Amino acid sequence: MRILIFGATGMLGKALMRQWPGDTGDEVTGLGSAQADIRDSAQVESTIQQSKPDWIVLAAAYTDVDGCELNPTLASGVNTLGAVNVARAAAAGGARLLFVSTDYVFDGTKSSPYETGDARNPINAYGRSKAEAEEKILSILPDACIVRTSWLFGPGGKCFPDTILKLAATLPETEVLTVVNDQRGCPTYTLDLADSIIALFKSRARGIIHCTNRGDCTWHDFAREIIRQAGLKTVVRPTTSEKFVRPAPRPKYSVLSSSSLSKYGVEMLLWQETLPGYLSLRGAKE
Repeated sequence: MRILIFGATGMLGKALMRQWPGDTGDEVTGLGSAQADIRDSAQVESTIQQSKPDWIVLAAAYTDVDGCELNPTLASGVNTLGAVNVARAAAAGGARLLFVSTDYVFDGTKSSPYETGDARNPINAYGRSKAEAEEKILSILPDACIVRTSWLFGPGGKCFPDTILKLAATLPETEVLTVVNDQRGCPTYTLDLADSIIALFKSRARGIIHCTNRGDCTWHDFAREIIRQAGLKTVVRPTTSEKFVRPAPRPKYSVLSSSSLSKYGVEMLLWQETLPGYLSLRGAKE
């Protein structure tokens, strides 16, 4: 199989390139934005025509949630128009498409895990750009696979654990970290997500699938566990979203149900179980 990955230089893209088995006979090509700007339809068409992939993984995205809120035109250009360009070129080239989406397509008003069939109702520009992309992709490629995930962290990119550990390293012993405690979701390790995406690819998955590490927590819970597993003594105290104002509103609750993933026989680790691997890789690079 010939696999083409858009967004190969991003955090998830790097994980996909790292984790894709070398003994399967798959020919995997990874492209970053410097090699292929998905906003350029002609460039996307030419790239797909030349590489003739059987499968395309679209992991390229503008994921800065606050940046998207401040520049919704850029968010739409990359996350919606870019996705449509790839979907149309995939359809023309006879390739299957796996599109990486987000929990932020939901408004966060539920108190139980979101199922794949729950209505999209994003509350920020990032979520709107991805929700529109989902709808348009499925209208172009009804057999496409849309993988929604959340709270990504991993080596090779900016992420929450890295931020927390850097802050902890610079704080005087008398100071504490304050982290919001009223947003709940599912931390997801990029290497574990990459393995799950590869498993879905092998199963020729289609439709919408929720793909996160098991378990849920608040950002405060997540930060405390990062500090604990890193062996640090930094005190982490809870705060509210109202006291930590950001340009983009966040869903209060965006836990994704794993039932759609379980149908393919894929089970991801508990999020707490993924931190040792992350901390080990991070430490090796410092």
